[in-house]
Amino acid sequence: MAGYLDNYGAGEERRIRIIKTVVISLVSVVVLGGILMFIFHNWREEQRVKQFLAALAAKDYKAAYVMFGCTEAKPCTAYGFDKFMEDFGPASGHDLTNARIIRSRSCGTGVIMTLDYGKNNEEKLWVERKDMSIGFPPFDGCPAGM
Repeated sequence: MAGYLDNYGAGEERRIRIIKTVVISLVSVVVLGGILMFIFHNWREEQRVKQFLAALAAKDYKAAYVMFGCTEAKPCTAYGFDKFMEDFGPASGHDLTNARIIRSRSCGTGVIMTLDYGKNNEEKLWVERKDMSIGFPPFDGCPAGM
């Protein structure tokens, strides 16, 4: 006849293994999620700048000007198309074949992108998150507290 405490602790190893598996899985998911968030946080904005650079490389300056946030319905009075061509057109001196994003930093409602055109020719662009319009950053770096 079996005693009252003969099966005491039976299945304890299995329960501990299940708890360890759940805890390790949750920690792994949190760490992986953090890494992915760090890597892809500004992905949409980086893709928008890559489209902008592709339009400039294809010499589709009107489309690039629209990406810059200037349309016929909402023209940029302070930044006309002639000024845009000075900054990004063929006479700008930018080598668009080597252009790449070397840094992106979230700042308030947008992202500051640092572009490298090669030969120490860098420029910063701003991408507004709400409408994905490109422009020049309103400040050199991200102010503290943003």
